[in-house]
Amino acid sequence: METDGRRMCEVLVGLGEVDLVGVEELSGDRLRVTIRSRGPRPVCGECGGRVWSKGDQSVRLVDLPAFGRPVRLGVAHNAAGCAPDRRARWGRLAEQDLSVAPERALLTSRAGRWATAQVGRFGRTVSEVAEELGCDWHTVNREIVRWGDALLEADVSRFGQVEAVGVDETLFWRKGRWRKKQWCTSVVDVGGRQLLDIVPGRTAESAASWFRNQPPEWCEAIRWAVLDMSGPYQVAYDRVLPHACQVADPFHVVRLANRCVDLVRRRVQNETLGHRGRKRDPLYRIRRLLIMASERLDDRGEKRIQGLLRAGDPYGEVRDAWYAKEGVRDIYQIGDPQLASEFTHRLSGDLQDRSLPREVNSLGRTIARWATQITNWHHSEVTNGPTEGLNNLIKRIKRAAFGFRNFANYRIRALLYAGKPNWNLLTTITPR
Repeated sequence: METDGRRMCEVLVGLGEVDLVGVEELSGDRLRVTIRSRGPRPVCGECGGRVWSKGDQSVRLVDLPAFGRPVRLGVAHNAAGCAPDRRARWGRLAEQDLSVAPERALLTSRAGRWATAQVGRFGRTVSEVAEELGCDWHTVNREIVRWGDALLEADVSRFGQVEAVGVDETLFWRKGRWRKKQWCTSVVDVGGRQLLDIVPGRTAESAASWFRNQPPEWCEAIRWAVLDMSGPYQVAYDRVLPHACQVADPFHVVRLANRCVDLVRRRVQNETLGHRGRKRDPLYRIRRLLIMASERLDDRGEKRIQGLLRAGDPYGEVRDAWYAKEGVRDIYQIGDPQLASEFTHRLSGDLQDRSLPREVNSLGRTIARWATQITNWHHSEVTNGPTEGLNNLIKRIKRAAFGFRNFANYRIRALLYAGKPNWNLLTTITPR
């Protein structure tokens, strides 16, 4: 059992081979703990000779709270310089104990690890952690980015083999006076629901470059490439994953059909009444029922649609678009892949009939162009839902961080929050 009071304090501080110089109570219910490293006396890096002491130099760091009180750790360095009578250039030398804190750090190593885990693993905001440590938001965020970058770099096996991958764009921030949109692309393992990475931009090259940087054997193991009917992402898959079967996300296919109904309804509204939809207009009153799934409509809703279509759709164009939408939805009610493929091709041809509204014709051409990707869902049954969900999840990061303008910071914070890193490595790394 330890009985020496000084040694007991050193054990409680728990920073390794250090000497406890003193503890001071500051204003605002804070504590300042001053320590000194027991490292060897430094030598000159140029001449290798012994150095002359130039007095103590203290560095103040933010440490973990003690007994509910914020703590500032003062690390006393032995500042020294090379002897002036030697030919080596005069310089300042100071001891640096990496177990206490990395170089140019604002938080101690243990405080940096704790803050990174609190924000990235447990989803706490930076403001909460900063308030508990008794420092400002930027101090904590800088160390989280530093330790998070080191963790992601050390975790080389963060994700293994992926069978189905999905990509989707998300708005990063709005730049400049005219609020120009800046986009980024999320790469997600849709089978394991894990965020793999985030790359800047939403072009074909930005997505393809990420896959080119992965091992070839890893890319070859991907069987399904999910996308939201985006031309650039289709080109990216064709370039880097030509062996993978592309799958069009069912949600976006049905949304495209719903959009067709809305476009026809708005056009007919203007052509018949000469204005946009108003509360008492027949077509405006059923705008939500028209895009609702038919099996969710009760008898009252069905009668309401039929009656108001007779009143506001004199040429039956909205009715045709409504039936076309339900036909697209029927693609996903078919269990047999071969039958679904035949139905999709026949439906795309029927929708291009010239007697139908031009918006329905455009929908038919799109279905024909993406027919293979649409019917591949019946073989894989994978969707881009996990990608969309993770995009919504990491939007919390932008709100908690007041909208990051630095993409590197945003990427690290997002991967810590949704990338499933190996948190056990956090105790073994030392950031640069």
